[in-house]
Amino acid sequence: MFSKIEEAIEDLKKGKIVIVCDDEDRENEGDFVVIGEYATPENINFMATYGRGLICVPLSEEIANQFELNSMVTENT
Repeated sequence: MFSKIEEAIEDLKKGKIVIVCDDEDRENEGDFVVIGEYATPENINFMATYGRGLICVPLSEEIANQFELNSMVTENT
């Protein structure tokens, strides 16, 4: 069952994990999404266990540098 975007936003604001699906003509997949302040160890474990993929975090260059993180790719597509 698919929810409306407004419902997903409300769930995110409540700290819930939502699945965002792309078009079947693209990758035809879904991604777990949670607001950063709700990214608890339990939520991360849930995503790692049931998502079985990479857990990605968008960071500014400044924050990445604070943690001495290097880019995985030279050009993001």
